[in-house]
Amino acid sequence: MTTIERESMDYDVVIVGAGPAGLSAAIRLKQNEPDLSVVVLDKGSEVGAHILSGAVIDPCALDVLLPEWRTMDAPITVPVREDNFFLLTEKSQIRLPNVLMPKLMDNHGNYIVSLGNVCRWLAQVAEGLEVEIFPGMAASEVVYDDQGRVAGVVAGEFGKNPDGTPGDAYEPGMELRGKYVFFAEGARGSLARQLMDRFALSEGKDQQKFGLGLKEIWEIDPAKHHEGTVTHTMGWPLNSKAGGGSFIYHLDNNQVCVGFVVHLGYENPYLDPYREFQEFKHHPMVAELLKGGKRVAYGARALSEGGWQSIPKVTFPGGVLLGCSAGLVNVPRIKGSHNAIFSGIAAADAARAALAAGRAQDELTDYDEELRNGPVGTDLKAVRNVKPLWERFGLLGGVALGGLDMWMTTLTGHSPFRTLGHGKSDAAATGLAASFKPIEYRKPDGQLSFDRTTNVAFSFTNHEERQPCHLTLRDPSIPIQVNLPLYAEPAQRYCPAGVYEVLRPENEQPRFQINFQNCVHCKTCDIKDPSQNIVWTTPEGGDGPNYPNM
Repeated sequence: MTTIERESMDYDVVIVGAGPAGLSAAIRLKQNEPDLSVVVLDKGSEVGAHILSGAVIDPCALDVLLPEWRTMDAPITVPVREDNFFLLTEKSQIRLPNVLMPKLMDNHGNYIVSLGNVCRWLAQVAEGLEVEIFPGMAASEVVYDDQGRVAGVVAGEFGKNPDGTPGDAYEPGMELRGKYVFFAEGARGSLARQLMDRFALSEGKDQQKFGLGLKEIWEIDPAKHHEGTVTHTMGWPLNSKAGGGSFIYHLDNNQVCVGFVVHLGYENPYLDPYREFQEFKHHPMVAELLKGGKRVAYGARALSEGGWQSIPKVTFPGGVLLGCSAGLVNVPRIKGSHNAIFSGIAAADAARAALAAGRAQDELTDYDEELRNGPVGTDLKAVRNVKPLWERFGLLGGVALGGLDMWMTTLTGHSPFRTLGHGKSDAAATGLAASFKPIEYRKPDGQLSFDRTTNVAFSFTNHEERQPCHLTLRDPSIPIQVNLPLYAEPAQRYCPAGVYEVLRPENEQPRFQINFQNCVHCKTCDIKDPSQNIVWTTPEGGDGPNYPNM
């Protein structure tokens, strides 16, 4: 095999991912030590292009990072004015009194934002501090030194043929080397997953759990728009089929974010998260809100849901995991950006101290300690049993016991359940098709609900077709020979972008097809495939969704 020769650039700190965690780390480093050389890489065509979140943001971490943010033209301008919780049946809804909710569930004092736009603004702040930011530069490979320590990443490799060989316009990319490398790729990042395996970062920890978040932005009738209103629901259409719920956030400019989260530990392989989302919009309460409006954007993203007990070891020789790469989402609050920012601050402070002491490529153990004992740990420990209780006792029992647990933990500092485990992985939780009946979903009406292909167009996704497929199969025979007879090949349903199809040509055997051009980089396939046969890797930089205002 021919060794690829690459140029290299040296930095004090290399950061992979321009989300809230990575950008906050870069800002903090330059705030406290302006002479440090810091570079941030992002696979999106621009900062924010691959950012998707609800998003209601708790500004507590931003207050620490940028205390004057309210005077800095931040795109954080819609405070929460009304906070609603509903339990849905098919035809009606029951309002849950706010007084029953623990204080940590209160959204007053928070803001409804486009997290993508917040990241675009944070990037401007970072560039003002002379942080180098390279969008469209996918980090595709970890670089190790001769002692096995992380020494950098390969970024900017373009022009491979579909078979993986260098094409006529091949560019080998560069090695960006750092004394420390921060990985802030979001949930189930491809490099983070490799690092987890190489350094056994999950050893002794509970396994990570995930959800799939789907989101549309709608422009609605101004008479129905109530800026600053936050609504969360549970129940229909999921009911007992799966855990999860919805969110409806009223932004400015007559726009609402309509979203749906399905916990990926569901059993029924016939369940289709995308179609559950489309079904949800036909609930009378939701349909009335959206009637006469138009959908202007769509996207989907996996989110880490394991919480406190699933946080891996976040340090290894030469680097750290930040944000959702470390699994820092608070599930009942449906928030993670504040913890992502706190993790960036903590990692930056640990790296700065290490560099000042003349250290490099060792483990930033101070960061791991601060993450678990600081505000992130406090936030996640208080809600650690909510998801396990839901998984054990279903919607009503889980919500009731989870609420009790949060109240007791808030009031006494102790949980009556101590710390519960999560049980099976999301992949292993998938049941056999023979044990379930297919689920009948209504046909999309083109007004409230839409087919996958139509909606994917509103994610503005594009991939260069003349490149290797970034969705690889460990064994190409498994989809048809194993997953199809045992699980009715669930990739056809759990993918929210129509990437995977089982084709049945006349007089031929079924064939598994991967339409990687449709991929919105949600990573669900890497998580939920019951055979763990699909591996998500990063495509060429700049490819994928181009989310506006998500």
